[in-house]
Amino acid sequence: MTEIGSPHIARPRIVVLGVQPGTPPFRIVEIDGQMVAEATTLVDVLEAAAAFGIHVHDLDDPDVVCWVGGDKFTWKLH
Repeated sequence: MTEIGSPHIARPRIVVLGVQPGTPPFRIVEIDGQMVAEATTLVDVLEAAAAFGIHVHDLDDPDVVCWVGGDKFTWKLH
């Protein structure tokens, strides 16, 4: 008997949610499904990842980071 091969859908460990209202506006950072930080800049995302031992080499790689509600340059409400 053979198993049916189904494609593995990888979810990135880092998910950056959409911009939230605040002073300043911020984005929630999730790592492995848990909220770990409120980021106001791209540097905050990288620091949160480093705190969990994740070294990000390409912020545009969807296998590494999922940007919800904008990209790495979206830090203000529209």
